[in-house]
Amino acid sequence: MNETAAIETLLFVAGDEGLALSELAALLTCSTQHVYRLLMELKKECEQSENRGLTLLEAGEQYQLVTKKEYADIIRRYAVSPLSTNLSQAALETLAIIAYKQPLTRMEIDEIRGVQTSGSLQKLVIRGLIEEKGRVEGPGRAILYGTSHYFLDYFGLKKLTELPKLPEIAEMEEKFSEKESDLFFERFNEQFS
Repeated sequence: MNETAAIETLLFVAGDEGLALSELAALLTCSTQHVYRLLMELKKECEQSENRGLTLLEAGEQYQLVTKKEYADIIRRYAVSPLSTNLSQAALETLAIIAYKQPLTRMEIDEIRGVQTSGSLQKLVIRGLIEEKGRVEGPGRAILYGTSHYFLDYFGLKKLTELPKLPEIAEMEEKFSEKESDLFFERFNEQFS
């Protein structure tokens, strides 16, 4: 197993919360010094290669894979393009969870949805519908997500209390015939019942 590739894989899966040096060392069953050397090797490879759009960022004691600054314009174009103007089912489910249960971490959202949500979260942050509301105290200092002021404007709300009550959402469940929607609402109702 290529350890540098393994670190890159783990950081990709961890998403915007990243992983601490000690977490990476435990997962790879090696010393933190060895992992740090591998991280610096990965960072150097990413920064020196013109064929890579990602780089390594150390935020606090967490390491994350992030896009290079020179690609910010293309990411903005994507965020406002017709390709991304409609929210996917996954993004809408993620947004609903955040709206009703905020603030919460990506791991908490993943647990409710039953799948990884880092892609949906990134899209919602880029669109300005959610934002960082703080960080959890303790190891990892995970980001807490909540809805933004733009979220209220986007959905024509003055305040969050205007969101439909949860029993109304259960009635909406009957209108959806897709199995994905049924599974989501089943998990959503379990979490909020």
